[in-house]
Amino acid sequence: LPREDLIAYLEAVLRVYNLHGRRDNKYKARIKILVKALTPEVFAQKVEAEFEHTREALKIQPEILKKLDEEFTPFAYKDLADEDFTALFAEHPKFKQWFNINTHAHKVKGYRIVTISLKRAGIAPGDMTTEEMNFIADLADKYTFGELRTTHEQNIALADVPQKDLFDVWQALEQQNMARAHIGFITDIISCPGGDFCSLANAKSIPIAEAITRRFDDLDKVYDLGHLDLNISGCMNACGHHHVGNIGILGVDKKGAEFYQITLGGNSDHDASIGDILGPSFAADAVPDVIEEVLNTYLDLRTEGERFVDTYRRVGIQPFKERAYA
Repeated sequence: LPREDLIAYLEAVLRVYNLHGRRDNKYKARIKILVKALTPEVFAQKVEAEFEHTREALKIQPEILKKLDEEFTPFAYKDLADEDFTALFAEHPKFKQWFNINTHAHKVKGYRIVTISLKRAGIAPGDMTTEEMNFIADLADKYTFGELRTTHEQNIALADVPQKDLFDVWQALEQQNMARAHIGFITDIISCPGGDFCSLANAKSIPIAEAITRRFDDLDKVYDLGHLDLNISGCMNACGHHHVGNIGILGVDKKGAEFYQITLGGNSDHDASIGDILGPSFAADAVPDVIEEVLNTYLDLRTEGERFVDTYRRVGIQPFKERAYA
C-alpha cells in the first residue's frame, strides 16, 4: 500500500469486522474468528470493497506526511568505528557469548542493539523488580539516548548502544544477574499471564514456563538445541501466540481440570506457518517430559545445521507423535 492509503485500508478492515463480527459471544468476538468463518479470500474481498469507499475520504494529505517526517527524526548518532573485540573475547568468553547472542547489528556503524533477558527461573517471563527497572533505565540514560523498548518476546531492548560501551554494559548486567545469554533459545519463553492473573484463561501458563525453564537450566544443552521458539497461551485467545511458536503450548479445560495441548511447526518469521496439533492434551505435570521427548526426537533426526522447524517440516509430525505418546 502507498502510505497515504494506510489509514483508509485499516478503516476498511475495521468496518468489515464491525459489520460481520460476532456480538453474541464474547469468546468469539475476535477478528480471527470472522476471518476463519468467511475464509481469508472472502474477508479480503469485503475489505477491498470497503476500501473503495474509504480510500479518497481518508487519504492522508501530503502536508501531514511531511510533518510526520519532520517529527520522527533519527537520533544524533556519533561518527563511530566498529570495534574489534578479539582481545576481550579471548579474555572474557562469557562476554563473547553474550555479544553473539544478546546483541544484534545496528543500521548505524559503531552501534549495536542490546537485548536484556527477563527470563529467569522463579520469575514470571517478562517480570522485573522496581530496582531492576530503575537499573535498566539508568543504563538507557548512560549508554543510549535515554530510550528503552519492551519487545514482543517479553524482554527489554536498548536499541542504540555504542559498541565501545558494550563491555561496560555487559559487566553492569552481569553484576545484576541480568546477562543471561539465551535470546532466541528454548528458555526465552513467551508466556501469557494465564490463570494466575487472567479471568479468560482455561489454565495456568506461568508454572508451565517455570517447569520448562528449570528442566533446561544447562546452557550447553540449550545451545545444542539451537534457535527455538516456545510460546505458551492459557486459552484460545492466544495472547502468548502459541500457534506460531516452533513449539506451542495451549491451556485447555477438561471438565474443570487444566490440560495442555501441544503444537509443533509454527513459525512467525517470513516463512510463517501455523503449528500442527500433536494429539490429545497432557496434564500439567507431564508437559516438561513431553517437551523433552519432542526435543530428543529432534536431536535424533536433525541434520547438520538444521533448526527445529526445518527438521519438523522435513520429517512431519508422525515421529514426534509416536515418541510423545509411546
